[in-house]
Amino acid sequence: MINALLGTKGLARTSSTPGRTQTVNFYRVNGEHFFVDLPGYGYARAPKSVRDQWGPMVEGFLTRRRDAIALAVVLVDARHPPSDLDHTMLTWLIDRDTPCIVTGVKADKLSGNDRVKAEAALARAFPTAEGGVAPFLVSAVNGLGVKFLWHQIDAALAAHRELQSDS
Repeated sequence: MINALLGTKGLARTSSTPGRTQTVNFYRVNGEHFFVDLPGYGYARAPKSVRDQWGPMVEGFLTRRRDAIALAVVLVDARHPPSDLDHTMLTWLIDRDTPCIVTGVKADKLSGNDRVKAEAALARAFPTAEGGVAPFLVSAVNGLGVKFLWHQIDAALAAHRELQSDS
């Protein structure tokens, strides 16, 4: 998704094997902001000893950097029902007043009818608070939802700058 958002290939390394992101990776955007890629917490083909380190690493990062986070984008595989871990991550972010949105990734792998069903399933699984953004589908392959995601990121950055200037 980072490569799709930034319009480049190979910046953020990708793999067909889930769980290859095993560290916190920073990508500087426009010399001013960072996109941060955190290890996934769901299905991953990595040793349990490695996966067990991800929770504390991600939680530590999100806790230490809380005031610097303009938006957390929670990526959920649109092809599958949201997991308990997806719900736990979103609840954790909301409980700590971290701005966040849910996006269903890999939407290109779904037919048109399945996309409609997947988006409805995400909306049921992750009800949107008043004034919030409903979960939506994105695809790094065909660009579906990428412009809308950029719009959400831009709005969050503007709100974050305003909040910082008021402090």
